[in-house]
Amino acid sequence: MIFLFHLQGGRLMNRIVRFNQLWRLTIALLLEIIREPGVLFWGILFPILMSLGLGIAFTKKTDVIRKVAVVEQNESQVTKRDTGAIYKFLNSRCELNTSGKADSYNWKYTIKDEKLGNSIFLFYKMEQEEAMKLLKRGTVNVLLINKNGATEYHFDPMNPDAQLTYLKLSGILGTGMTSDVKGSGEIRPLTVTGTRYIDFLVPGLITMGVMMSSMWGISYGIIEKRSKKLLRRLVATPMKKSHFLIALITVRLLMNFIESLVLFLFALIAFKLKIQGDISSLIVMFLAGNIAFAGIAVFVSSHTSNTEVGNGLINFVVFPMTVLSGIFFSYQNFPDWSLPVIRNLPLTMMTDGIRSIFNEGAGYAEVAFPIVILTFTGIVFFFAGLKIFKWH
Repeated sequence: MIFLFHLQGGRLMNRIVRFNQLWRLTIALLLEIIREPGVLFWGILFPILMSLGLGIAFTKKTDVIRKVAVVEQNESQVTKRDTGAIYKFLNSRCELNTSGKADSYNWKYTIKDEKLGNSIFLFYKMEQEEAMKLLKRGTVNVLLINKNGATEYHFDPMNPDAQLTYLKLSGILGTGMTSDVKGSGEIRPLTVTGTRYIDFLVPGLITMGVMMSSMWGISYGIIEKRSKKLLRRLVATPMKKSHFLIALITVRLLMNFIESLVLFLFALIAFKLKIQGDISSLIVMFLAGNIAFAGIAVFVSSHTSNTEVGNGLINFVVFPMTVLSGIFFSYQNFPDWSLPVIRNLPLTMMTDGIRSIFNEGAGYAEVAFPIVILTFTGIVFFFAGLKIFKWH
């Protein structure tokens, strides 16, 4: 009995000791995390800030703005242009803009709805070539053309937002007007290259792939090597930091080229995607974007050895641009005050440049400015990262 009592007591004490060890280890690891400010910021505060920003951007607003192009025709094509259905509507029921600003709308019409929110239609008078360019960029999604007194609707049938705009516009033009206006609309679906959603999407996927591959392939690779003490071993070698980083960038550039080429070939076969602009300018634009993100990647990974902090830094660069830069939808949906900032993001500049070459037939003249800016950005960040780069 005494033996059994001591045996059970020993087991009980052993369990208490083990529990105490587990508790002490848990506290030690928790303190290790708490004492690292970067982990707390990127793991707790940064997601809160991102949710706040995206919540403000995507929360349902009272007013939904839809931009529509009204295509002008030559007087030889339309004898009395202002007698058409669309012009009757614009001149009689819409608010005329008298601000005189160059990029401002010409007419404004509001559909009030207390439950679903107001729909504001901004009509821009322009030539057909300019209207098609804005349609490809996602600035407008419906073109209205007055032809022989009837209104033609030109839009991508695969674009749900364009379909909704058409349904609302046709409802406006078909109600509350004179009898010669009702039923006078004709749908002209746009399926030509450059106006489809897939033409808008693929260039964005290519540029997003360059950003993701550069940031994770270069940045996280360096941070992981530093955290595992692998970079420490390279200090004793005669290798220069610049050579090491340039070699990483070269390999990543080659991988990005292969990945982008495979995606383009797939889109070419599956969706008959075409490059309408100058191919050499596309290659230079692609190289400039790679230089920009490679330089940013080197700068981001130049100092930290903590993988969690590295994850936060990479996401800080990648996530906002993925959402804001118009990869999956036009950034024109964001508030007007934010557009100048969005347009100057590296991913936005690269995406707009490559899209213009793919869909608008752009060449060096149109993409020279973003090429220079992206190249300069990459060089500045590369040398800044090289300056503060540490092996361990």
